[in-house]
Amino acid sequence: MNATCTGTPTGEGEDSPAPIAIPSAVLLLAATIFGVTTSEFMVAGMMPSLSSAFDVPVGEIGYLISLFALGMTVGGPLITALLLHLRVPNKQALLWLLGLFFVGSVVAALARGYGTMAVARVVQGISSAACFGVAMTICAELVVPAQRGRAASYVLAGLMLSPVLGVPAVTLIDQMVGWQASFWSVALLAALCIVVVAFGVPASKHAMAVDLAAGLAALLSVRLWAAYTTSGLIIGATFSAFSYFSPIFTEIGGLPPRMIPVLLAAYGIANVVGNLAIGRFADRFTIPVLVVGLTILTIALVVLALFAAVPTISIAAFIVVGLVGVSMNPAMVARVMRTASPGPLVNSVHASMITAGLALATWAGGAAIDAGHGLSSPLWIGVVLGLLGLLSLAPPGLR
Repeated sequence: MNATCTGTPTGEGEDSPAPIAIPSAVLLLAATIFGVTTSEFMVAGMMPSLSSAFDVPVGEIGYLISLFALGMTVGGPLITALLLHLRVPNKQALLWLLGLFFVGSVVAALARGYGTMAVARVVQGISSAACFGVAMTICAELVVPAQRGRAASYVLAGLMLSPVLGVPAVTLIDQMVGWQASFWSVALLAALCIVVVAFGVPASKHAMAVDLAAGLAALLSVRLWAAYTTSGLIIGATFSAFSYFSPIFTEIGGLPPRMIPVLLAAYGIANVVGNLAIGRFADRFTIPVLVVGLTILTIALVVLALFAAVPTISIAAFIVVGLVGVSMNPAMVARVMRTASPGPLVNSVHASMITAGLALATWAGGAAIDAGHGLSSPLWIGVVLGLLGLLSLAPPGLR
């Protein structure tokens, strides 16, 4: 890979060069991330239809989300390592992975039994994580090192927009036409992404070796795993609130169920705004952004836990979680890319660690509720994860 990002400030001083525009190909990569992450979340809005179609309880349909996450966490790095072993160039690797994602989506659309759908979800998850890793590597190749965080924020905008636009769209298709049509729409989106990547994303201009050994060597860095840990804790803290926000607001806050889509839309908009704003500062002020963001996130979770029964305060705190939670992704990515060469395996494992943090926090929150600690208990778990995130940033040698 090319030289690692140093995080050195650029564009300061009267003799500094003018900022370089972000290439349009970065926006095409954002569309790719939008497509694969829409698939990740879509089952949540289709549970009644899928439960009826496969004649299984809603709880088992929920496992389809877990299977997708399992594919991302375990399968994503493995298939990325295989592509590196085969020395497949990054653009070609992304096309192959999108093709695999397309196959998984078609199998899901054609599924006539729960087992087939489960396999399709695993395939989607594996290809999704690997797509994320390769797309972020291509993004890093398209810009100068000092712009990687900002460019990443554009690519990650695809992730932010999927719950706001993609998931409601496929849910509406499910309600109007049927669940098969929803999966066909995702397959069509994957096919479109293959076309735009093939014709709109340039091949690497650098003569960089695609090297599995180098990728594995990078994973031996303690500083890299410290960065991974911080990312997992940030996302875990965020999803400890997001995963259970609906019952928290309806059962503790007393809001009517019709307000939940409004809150979801507001939260999604906060994600997009926060992502683009943080992307502006992620390259030059990576660690300060993470420290300030984690501090605000932790305080917001405390406020939400203490005032969950007061809608005006709890809604404001929830929006703040949207502004500084998942939105810290550009700074998280910038830190990882500064710590190690931004190869596909490094980025794919990063996606896996983020997914693991999400899954762990969601499981811990559910276990706390089941143990009788109340609906606000996941929020306190989020507070603990936020504090641990700050501690992971404390040792200067791990930054």
